[in-house]
Amino acid sequence: MARSKGRHSIRNRLFWLYLSSTMTLLILVSFLYYQKTTHIIHGKISDLAEKNVSQTVGLFDLLLEGYDSVTKSLNSNYELLDLLENRDKQTEPIASNDMERSITNILGAVYFSRDDIIGIHVITNKGKIYNYERRFAGVADLSYSNADWYKKIKAADGAMVWLGLSNGSLINSLQKDEVFVFGRTLFDLTNYKPIGIVLIETDPAPIMDALSNVTISPNSRVYIVDEENRVIATSQKAGEQTPSFAGLTRPVKNETVVDNQNDQLIVSAKASVADWTVVGFTPKADMSAELDQTRLYLLAVMAAVIVLSTVLATLISRNFASPLKLLIREMKQVEMGNFRGSVNVNSFDEINSLVASFNRMVQRMDELIERTALASISEKNAQLQALQSQVNPHFLYNTLDMIYWMLDERENDRLGKVILALSHMFRYSSDWEEASKTTLRQELDQMRHYLTIIESRLHGRIEAQIEFDSKWLDVALPKMTLQPIIENAVKSGLEPLGTLGILKVYTYADEVANELQIVIADNGIGMDHSMLLQLRQYLADAEYGTRTAEPGAVKPSGPRQRKGIGLPNVHRRLVLMYGERYGLRINSKQGEGTTVIIVVPLPEKGEDSI
Repeated sequence: MARSKGRHSIRNRLFWLYLSSTMTLLILVSFLYYQKTTHIIHGKISDLAEKNVSQTVGLFDLLLEGYDSVTKSLNSNYELLDLLENRDKQTEPIASNDMERSITNILGAVYFSRDDIIGIHVITNKGKIYNYERRFAGVADLSYSNADWYKKIKAADGAMVWLGLSNGSLINSLQKDEVFVFGRTLFDLTNYKPIGIVLIETDPAPIMDALSNVTISPNSRVYIVDEENRVIATSQKAGEQTPSFAGLTRPVKNETVVDNQNDQLIVSAKASVADWTVVGFTPKADMSAELDQTRLYLLAVMAAVIVLSTVLATLISRNFASPLKLLIREMKQVEMGNFRGSVNVNSFDEINSLVASFNRMVQRMDELIERTALASISEKNAQLQALQSQVNPHFLYNTLDMIYWMLDERENDRLGKVILALSHMFRYSSDWEEASKTTLRQELDQMRHYLTIIESRLHGRIEAQIEFDSKWLDVALPKMTLQPIIENAVKSGLEPLGTLGILKVYTYADEVANELQIVIADNGIGMDHSMLLQLRQYLADAEYGTRTAEPGAVKPSGPRQRKGIGLPNVHRRLVLMYGERYGLRINSKQGEGTTVIIVVPLPEKGEDSI
C-alpha cells in the first residue's frame, strides 16, 4: 500500500514526466542531427577529395612544364649542340678537352638553375657520355643501349618521355637514391638530325609532396598512372597490393571524375602536360571515422544530458514536493498540540500563499506570542539598565559637600565652585532610583556643572555657546547623554588645539524626517577620513551589541582617539530607547572640527515628553 502510494506521489509523477519528455526530445534531435551530419560530412569529404586532386594535377602540370622547359633549353642551345657534334669529329687532344670542358660547363649551368635536379646525362649517337651529377660524377653504365628507357627515348622521335620514379639512377649504378627520370632526343636544329639524347634525374620530393596533398585520411592512397596503366608514382607503402586501373573511368583534360559507388571513394583527374592520370583511393571506412567520432561525441552528450536531466528532474520534483512535505509535517505537529513551529519555504506563489495562510493560522492560535513579546521588552529594559547601572557611592558626594564647606570657610571660591559642581555631577549620575530616563533640561544642568570644572581647569581657553529652544527642554533622554559627548569634544578636539576653542550646543527640528537633532559642534583638530569611518563602525557595532574593538584590531593613537566606551554607550542606549533610526551621527574633517548629532524622535503634539 505504501509503495503504491509512493508511485502516485507528486514527486514521482513530476520526475518521470520531466525525464520522459526530455529523453523523447533528446532522441529525436540526436537522430536528426546524426542524419544531417552524415550527409554533410560525406559531401564535404567528396568535395575536398575532388578539390585536392584538381590542385595536385595543376601542381604536376606546372612541375612537368618546368622540366620540359629544361630539356628544351638544352635542345635549343646552339653552342651545346655544336660542341657535341664537333667533339666527335675532333682529333686534337687539347681542343677535345676544351670542348668537353665547355660542354660540362653548359650542363652545370642548367644543373644549378634548379634545386631539384640530381643529374644531367647527355649521350651522343657515337656513344660519348657527358655527366653533371650531385655525386659519383663520370660513372656510367655502358650497357645503356640495351635498356628499355634508352629505346623509349630514341623511339619517341624528339618528344618528351616521362620515365617516372626509379629506385636508383638509370645510368649511374652507384646512385641508389630514388629519382624522377625524364628525357628526350637532341637534334641538330639546322638539318634536324638526331645527335644524341638527354636524360635528367630529379629529386622526387616535389612529386611526393604533391601526392600527399591528395590524401584525406591515413589510409588514402594516390597513384599516377600512364595510358598503359603503368604506375609512375604512388604514395602506396611497401608490401601493399596495387589496385587494378583497367575498369576505371578515365577523365579527359580539365575534368575530375568522382566514383562514390563502391566501398572506396575514387577521385581521378588527368594531367595536361603528360598522359598521366592522378587517382586517389579513400576507403569508406575512413570517411566514417569522423562519423564514428561524431557518434561517440553524440553518445557522450546524450549520456551527460540523461544524467543532467535525471538530476534536474529530481531537483524539480523535490522543489515541488518538499514544501508540501514540510507543510504536512507541521500540520501533524499542530495536531499533536505543538503551536511553536512555522513553515518557511521559498517556492511557487501558490505554495507560498498556502504556507503563509497556515503560518498565520498557527500564529493566531499560539498564545505564547504575547509572552515572547513581553519577554523581549523585559530583556530590552534589562539591557538598558545594565548599560546605565553604575556604582552608587553615596559617601563620595557627601564627602565632596564637606570639602566644599571647608573651602567656603577659607574663602576659596574658585575651588569651591569646582567641588560643588563635581558634587552635583556625582549626585546626578548616581541617582538611578526613579528611572534611567531624564529630560534635556536636566542634561543641560549637568552639562553646565561639567563646563564649570573644565573652564576652571583650562582658564578661559574654551567658549561654550548654548542655544536651545525652550519647547524641547522636556524631551526625554537617557541619563548621562550630553556629558560623555561634551567630555569627548573637550579632551579630543579642543584641548589639543592650543588656542581658543568654540563649543556650540543647539537644537534643530526636522519635521519632515520627524527628528529632533541636538547638535554638539567644536572647532577642534577634527579627525581624518579613515578615523571617522572607524568611529562610525564602532557605533554600528555598538548598535547590534557587538564589541567596539576586536582583538588584534589596529587602535588609533594620539589625542584624536575618539573610540572610547562613552560614545558607543550613548548610541546604544539611544537605540534601545527609540529604535535603530535614532542615535548618534558623527561628521568630522581634519583641521576643521567635529560635529556630533544626537537624533531622537520629535514628541507628538500634546504628548508629555517624560
